[in-house]
Amino acid sequence: MTDQRIPLAGVIGAPVAHSKSPRLHGYWLRRYNIAGFYIPMEVAQSDLEQVIRTLPMAGFVGVNITIPHKEAVMTIADQITDRATLIGACNTLIFRHDGKIHADNTDGYGFLENLRIGAPTWDPAAGPALVLGAGGAARAVVAALIDAGVPQILLSNRTRARAERLRDDFGQRIQVVDWVQAGNAIEQAQLVVNTTSLGMVGKSELRVPLDGLRRGMVVTDLVYTPLKTRLLQEAEAAGCTVVDGLGMLLHQAVPGFERWFGLRPEVDADTREAVLR
Repeated sequence: MTDQRIPLAGVIGAPVAHSKSPRLHGYWLRRYNIAGFYIPMEVAQSDLEQVIRTLPMAGFVGVNITIPHKEAVMTIADQITDRATLIGACNTLIFRHDGKIHADNTDGYGFLENLRIGAPTWDPAAGPALVLGAGGAARAVVAALIDAGVPQILLSNRTRARAERLRDDFGQRIQVVDWVQAGNAIEQAQLVVNTTSLGMVGKSELRVPLDGLRRGMVVTDLVYTPLKTRLLQEAEAAGCTVVDGLGMLLHQAVPGFERWFGLRPEVDADTREAVLR
């Protein structure tokens, strides 16, 4: 018998049943023989603050936050990292021993780690990146690309005003491209990133012309259902290096797991298989 409290963590969203995070963290807990649990929790917006402030009393050491609460938790947290402030959203909360709620955004970290492993020859300084979409995921990707040293980011979104707001927040390294010109912008890019849900199972296809894809480019899609979207299929056929979106999900989870459970987990082929199984 032990009087040590079993650490609890989880993911909060609405809905949350689709999340692969419980499968991922559950796999790591078993793999490293850690006495802990990771639980999916569907929480309405109206109950969000009350639930989050109650969780530490129940033994929770932290939680992931997913749609639609990533922005709302910014008003609940006591401490917010600079990168989460810049992105305007949080996906990881840490409940500290002093009672403070610490908020971070690890999506950009997960994106870059996935890109570096999936496309090890990619050089951020080699040329522009084209980012499709201007939502929360795009903000995390843009922040990561700027930190990595990408010289110019071409940003295209179906609603131009939203892309312009992102440019205003991140500065002149961003050049907004009309959605109807996104296909032409591919010709200028060394890296193409789809941050939209277009191409996901149950969503419309990404209908951007892909004639500009060429050998030597790197193309990545944050969508991971299916693992190989039409964008990635056509990029692969054109000789591009392609990187699927599952790795971003896996790598963004690493910092939170380490903070909550005291061990830095490894992302490898077995991890991917456990989440896909």
